[in-house]
Amino acid sequence: MLSPSVKKDIRCSYENLKAQLQNFVPRKAQNYLVAELAKTLAGEYNPKRRILVAEAGTGIGKSMAYLMGSIPFALNNNKKVVISTATVALQEQLIEKDLPLFRRIIPKEFSFVLAKGRQRYCCGEKLAGAASAEGHGQQALFEKKPKKSDIDLVNDMYEAYKKGKWDGDRDAWPKTIPDSVWMSIISDKHTCHSGLHAHRGCPFAKAREFLDKADVVVANHSLLMADLELGGGVILPEPEQALYMIDEAHHLPIVARDFSAASASLIGAASWLEKLNQSASKLANAGDIKRSSRFLDALQTGIQVLIPGLRAVREMLKSLPLNADGIYRFEDGELPESLVNEAKELQKAVKKAHQSQAKMHDLVSERVKDGEISARLADPLLAESAFFLQRMENLEKVWTLMAQPNATKGAPLARWIQQCPERENDLVVHVSPLEIGWRLDQLLWSRAAGVSLMSATLRALNSFSYFCRQVGLDENDGTRFLALPSPFDYQENALLVVPSLPYEPQQDGFTNMLPDVLMEYLEGQTSSLVLFSSYWQMNQVADKMRAQIKKNGWHLHIQGEASRTAILDAHRRCCKEGKVSVLFGTGSFSEGLDLPGNQLTNLIITKIPFAVPTSPVEEAHAEYIERKGGNPFLQISVPEASKKLIQSAGRLLRKEDDSGRVVLLDRRVVTRRYGKALLDALPPFKRVIDHL
Repeated sequence: MLSPSVKKDIRCSYENLKAQLQNFVPRKAQNYLVAELAKTLAGEYNPKRRILVAEAGTGIGKSMAYLMGSIPFALNNNKKVVISTATVALQEQLIEKDLPLFRRIIPKEFSFVLAKGRQRYCCGEKLAGAASAEGHGQQALFEKKPKKSDIDLVNDMYEAYKKGKWDGDRDAWPKTIPDSVWMSIISDKHTCHSGLHAHRGCPFAKAREFLDKADVVVANHSLLMADLELGGGVILPEPEQALYMIDEAHHLPIVARDFSAASASLIGAASWLEKLNQSASKLANAGDIKRSSRFLDALQTGIQVLIPGLRAVREMLKSLPLNADGIYRFEDGELPESLVNEAKELQKAVKKAHQSQAKMHDLVSERVKDGEISARLADPLLAESAFFLQRMENLEKVWTLMAQPNATKGAPLARWIQQCPERENDLVVHVSPLEIGWRLDQLLWSRAAGVSLMSATLRALNSFSYFCRQVGLDENDGTRFLALPSPFDYQENALLVVPSLPYEPQQDGFTNMLPDVLMEYLEGQTSSLVLFSSYWQMNQVADKMRAQIKKNGWHLHIQGEASRTAILDAHRRCCKEGKVSVLFGTGSFSEGLDLPGNQLTNLIITKIPFAVPTSPVEEAHAEYIERKGGNPFLQISVPEASKKLIQSAGRLLRKEDDSGRVVLLDRRVVTRRYGKALLDALPPFKRVIDHL
C-alpha cells in the first residue's frame, strides 16, 4: 500500500506545481497516470509484478507524471530512480527543465545526475601521458601518426583538465574532438579503474561518485542495456534497488536487440592478432616473466590457432553467393557442419587467448599498484593491452554466438556474412538475436524494484500485444496496462483527409503523380510538412516541384540539404515572418519533431510507412514467422506501420490550441482489409474520405 508520507509528498508536489506554473491546466489523465504509477510501484496491484506499461498521448504531460509518481515513492522507500530515454533531446529536457522544476516543488530534497558511458570520458593518466614532452612516445596509442594539430589539441585539453577548467567529458569540450585523438585518451575498463591508485581521480571515477550518490539518474537505453549486460549495478544503480522509468519505450526492443548482436571481420581480426602476438612479450615482461610466462604461452598458442582458423573460414566462405548488397544470410540461422566445427574451435581458442591476456594485464596492474613498476612505464603497455582486450572480448562474443546451437524453442539467431567495406578480400561475420524479450525478462523485469514503460505510441492497431511480444511481457502476467488518450480535441481542431487518387503507392505512376497532387494540397496553406517514404522519392518530387514553388513565392526546406537544426530553424523563421514554408522530410521527421502553433497546420503523408524487410535480421525474423505458419506482413509489417503512422500523424497537434489538417495520399487505408484497423488506431480526427 502507498504510505501516508508518499501520498502527502505527491499531493504537496501537485499543489506546488499549480502555484509555480502560470496558466496551469489540470489534466485528469496526468493525475490518473501519477496515481496508477505510484500504486503499481507500491505493489497494490501485484506485489511480485510492479510493472506499468502506459501509452500516454501527446499533451498529457507524462514526464512530469512519472517524476511525481516515482520520486516521492523512491525517497520514502530508500530506492533510486533511473530514467532511460531514447533521444538526447528528452535527456536535455529532463536535466535542464523538468527535474529542476520538480526539485522546486517537492517537499523533500533530492539530487539528480546525467549518466554517460565510460567512452564519453577521457582517462586522466592517458591524457597526461599523451601531453607530456616524452609522451609523444605514446604515439602507439594513435592508430595513425598524430598531426601537429592533434598534438596541440591534446596539450590544450591537458592544460584545461589540469587547471580544473574541463572535467574530461567529451561532450563538454567546446569543439569537436576527432575520433583518432579521442581513442588515444579514452577511458577503458581495463586500464582506467579505481583499483589503480593513479586512476582514482580520473574523470569517469569522479562521475561514478556523483552517480552513486544521486537519487535520480538519467541515462539512455544503450547505457541501460550496457549496465544490465554487465550484471546490473556496475554503472547504474542495482536493479533490485532501482525504479526504472523507461520513456520513449517503443525504441527499447531494437536497442536491446542491437546490443546483444556482435560482428567481427576475418582477415582484419587475423591482422590485429598478429600485432598482439608481437607485442605480448612486452606485457609479459612488465608483469614479471616468471609469473606470466605460462599465460604468455597460452595466449600465443591461442593466437596460433586463431589466425589460420580465421583465414580458413575466409577461404571456406568466399565462394558463397553474396547479394547486391554484398551479404549472404544463412537460412534459419543454420550453418554448414564444416563452419560449425570451425566456429567451435575458434570459440575455444579465443576464450583461452582472452583469459590469458587478461591475466597478464592484471599482473602488470598489480605490480603498478604495489609500486614494483612505475605507472610511466606501465601505462603505455596497459593502454595498448586494453585496446586488444576489448577487441578480444568482441571476437569471443562473435564466435561464442556462431558456435551456439539453435535453441529447440524460440527464434534462432540470425547469422550472415558481409563484404568488408574497408578490405576487398575480407568478410565480416554477423550474429544477432531475432527476439530479445526473454533476455529483458532475465536482466530487468524479474529483478527490478519497479518499472514503468511509457511512450505516446506503444500500441499497434489499438493493442499492446505486439509491444509485449517484443519486450517479453504478457498481458496476463500481472503487468498493469494503461492507454490514456490525448486531451486534445481532435474532432474540433483536426481533419483527416484521404483523397480519391488514380494510383496507390506500389503502382508505377504514383511518384510521377505526386507533384501535381502535392501542389493542390499545399495551395492556400502557410506551414506544411510533407513526409515521404524514401529519400529517392522525396528528391525526385522536389526536383520537379522546385520551380513552381519558387514561382509561387513559397520557401522549400528539404531534409538532407542542410543539418536538421538549420532546416527547422529556417522553417520557423519563415513561419514567424508570415512567409509560406514547406518542409520535405522522410521517416526521421515523423518522430520527435515539435512544430507547435502556426509552425505546422498542414501535414501530408505520402504513403503508409510500411518497412520492407531489407536487413538480414528483419529477413530472418520474417522467415522464422513463416516457418511457424504465421504471416510476417500481418504480424510485423502492419503493426509497425500502425505505430509509425500514429507517430507521423502526431506531428500535427502539439498543444491544446493547435489546429490543422492531415492529408494521407495512400488509398490502401480504404482498399485493403487491414486499412480500417490502421485508420481506427489513429487519433479521432474528423474524417473526410473520398470514395472512388
